[in-house]
Amino acid sequence: MQTRTATIANAQGIHCRPSAVIMKEFAEYPGNIRLSNSNGTSDVSSVLGLLSLEMTQGSVVRVEVEGPDEAAKADRLVELLETHFDFPPLA
Repeated sequence: MQTRTATIANAQGIHCRPSAVIMKEFAEYPGNIRLSNSNGTSDVSSVLGLLSLEMTQGSVVRVEVEGPDEAAKADRLVELLETHFDFPPLA
């Protein structure tokens, strides 16, 4: 198992759109990927689970990956969590 920590960089935190990006990125992964913080633990396969963690800008999240190519997957998830997402504003 690989573990990492990530600090949420997005100004709006990890809301619906970033959660969907994360979920889609790892949808086909055959192993287990979990995020945890002081609000709980969630598998990355659930947008609602990710939202329940209330990951706001500056909060620290623990990443756990178990399965094939786990080091690369853990690094990729940290990269996504530390991304400044720039979605176009809704009109």
